[in-house]
Amino acid sequence: MNQITLYGSPLSLFTGRARSYLIKAGLDYRETVHGTASAYYMKEVLPKAGGRMGIPTIESAEGNVVRDGAAIIDYYEAKSGYQFSPKTPKQNILSLLYDVIGCEGLLRPAMHYRWNFPEANQAFLHFHFSTMMAAGPERDVQTEKSMQAMRNACKSFGAVPETFAIVEELYEELLEKLSAHFLAQPYLFGGKPSIGDFGMIAPFYGHLGRDPKPLFLMQTTSVNMFRWVERMNRPELDVGEYAIQDGAYLANDEIPDTLIELTKHLAIDFVPETKAASVCINEWLKNQEDLPSSSTAARGVGIAPFEVRGNTINALAQPYRFYLLQRVQDAFAALSETDQANVKSMLSTCGMGDILDVTIDRRIGRKDNNEVWI
Repeated sequence: MNQITLYGSPLSLFTGRARSYLIKAGLDYRETVHGTASAYYMKEVLPKAGGRMGIPTIESAEGNVVRDGAAIIDYYEAKSGYQFSPKTPKQNILSLLYDVIGCEGLLRPAMHYRWNFPEANQAFLHFHFSTMMAAGPERDVQTEKSMQAMRNACKSFGAVPETFAIVEELYEELLEKLSAHFLAQPYLFGGKPSIGDFGMIAPFYGHLGRDPKPLFLMQTTSVNMFRWVERMNRPELDVGEYAIQDGAYLANDEIPDTLIELTKHLAIDFVPETKAASVCINEWLKNQEDLPSSSTAARGVGIAPFEVRGNTINALAQPYRFYLLQRVQDAFAALSETDQANVKSMLSTCGMGDILDVTIDRRIGRKDNNEVWI
């Protein structure tokens, strides 16, 4: 084998993160759907993927199997000398934080705009879900079963009729902030993509940048944002309309005002949801006295209520959010006192200061391609 195999789907939020990285890193890959799994996949890949048919999963050119978008990016970043990880403290911490926000903090609008507009999205979604099912007389039945599971998941993330208005209000404001930033900068931190960009492309490609309803909204109200979505899926820098042509992060650890304003907006629901999720998960952990180390960390362990602009949202408390957030907090802990002070000041200005201290009572690691309790 001399090529990477990416098991994923154009429809998949998390596949979008890994695919964008492979493209920008110039790595040779082919993508295939694992729902029509071959005998080779079942025998050679699935056991190495922790027994989980989760996407994205890659089989490297050397035959190594890696499951999960963050782990895939880590694998290739280590090989490349961390080419998409900013080296300066504020940019690096914010990049890691945007990775969490993209993959966890924006699941609600991603699911809402996919599942709560069937008149616009149904035919598109049915086609893509059917491609992930084995051919045969049961294909339509299995397609609808899978789609219904995702409709239910949408509700668990807090996208229910009572919250539609606030979800849409926050998302439309978010598009304005993103558009303002990408008017001046091709990527989050200047002339090249970062780990944060790859985290953010997860919801903005698979869901919000392809499904008919949110795609129309983006193309008609936030053209600069749509261009970023295109840019993140092209091997070249694709920065022709910008003065910035250097393919580098902004000098002197600069954080543009537009990124500060964007981060302030994201904090509105990300911070209270993260706090509520930590309380819920910690309560769950108190009742798991016999939970051994290396036990698989479930994707959800309860429903956590929190308030946003006078609205109560009930969302699934997901340990994976804290697996990613650990990376932010660990990187912060490794900084000098001076750099920590500068980062704290920046995060406080953005309304994200509390994120450094929101933790759960057990750390999460990885073993055999699964997230596990340590």
